[in-house]
Amino acid sequence: MTEFVTADVAKTMNSGVNFKGALKSKGQSRTVNLKRGGTVNVCDMVLADEAGTDIDLTLWGDDIDKVVDGCTVQITNGYINEFKGKKSLTKGKFGQLEIV
Repeated sequence: MTEFVTADVAKTMNSGVNFKGALKSKGQSRTVNLKRGGTVNVCDMVLADEAGTDIDLTLWGDDIDKVVDGCTVQITNGYINEFKGKKSLTKGKFGQLEIV
């Protein structure tokens, strides 16, 4: 069984983040240019853990449409990315996203 960390603990980690939280808000997806060429859609969201503490979640590509209002999101083996001084949880290449 996977052990999930709180939002506060997740924010101190780099990789191997297992987090479960309820969707609080989902922003509009936007298209970004990739370093290797091409484009992809990206979307920022806010999740809340069981204690109600928020963490930002960034999803890419097909994962965006899997997350809908009122759902609970599980990220297994995710990582924390910092962009423009803001930390955000992301699934990454080796992580898993599950909607429960």
